[in-house]
Amino acid sequence: MRKHVFAGLLPLLLAGPLAARAQANTTQPWGTWFIGTVILPGTADHKLGGYAEAQARTNGVFSQYFYHELKAGVSYDIDPNFSVLVGGGRYVTADYQDLSAGPLNVEKRLWEQLTLTQFSKRLKLEHRYRIEQRWLDFRNDSSAFRQRLRYRLNAFYPLNKPTIAAGTWFLSAYDEIFLNPKGPTFERNRVYGGLGYQPTARFILQLGFVNQANYNLPAYRAGQFIPQINSAKNNLVLAVTYKLARRSAVPATEQLPSQQD
Repeated sequence: MRKHVFAGLLPLLLAGPLAARAQANTTQPWGTWFIGTVILPGTADHKLGGYAEAQARTNGVFSQYFYHELKAGVSYDIDPNFSVLVGGGRYVTADYQDLSAGPLNVEKRLWEQLTLTQFSKRLKLEHRYRIEQRWLDFRNDSSAFRQRLRYRLNAFYPLNKPTIAAGTWFLSAYDEIFLNPKGPTFERNRVYGGLGYQPTARFILQLGFVNQANYNLPAYRAGQFIPQINSAKNNLVLAVTYKLARRSAVPATEQLPSQQD
């Protein structure tokens, strides 16, 4: 029995660190992501749901604040394993060395996404597909419109129970790719690994790390070839989720503790 459990956990334990090491050419000091989310889950007899989230990021661990975002979305459960969502948000980036100068960039974003879930005994998989429309305003009074495609594969493994419910410890790992239609086509990659605990039916706590790598395009400048390079940054992730309760005549299905970012 222990061998089977270890075999199920091993891919999740190794996926994050190995992928993060493979994708990093240059690294930066560790930062921190703070995530607070409120979710209204959809149910079999109440298919509409939604969420709201606030997030802050620092360049150092618990220091050098430079970024925050506010976002929300409305979801619809087509069936227990297939949902759609429309969301929007505001994203503000500043210079942590001079916050008084105002934002470097303010982004307004709209997105549409599909989410599919799969269950194989204890292992739970989530496939998320997202299309984003992004309006950016920069400090120098310039602006831009960009689109982006994202795909995330998220895996969950409960440790002390067969399903993720009240009183469950669980592992979580994901890899997400960001694609830009205008280039660089492969714009960003995120690798996450963490430990979560659901103390009650409503609260979910997660502690983990995310490695985020940004890529540029190879180019010729002044007659010289500049190869593709990437800069990667590791971040400590502290996430708290609160699920709103709703009355339902149908027993609730298992809901995965996915991060909404």
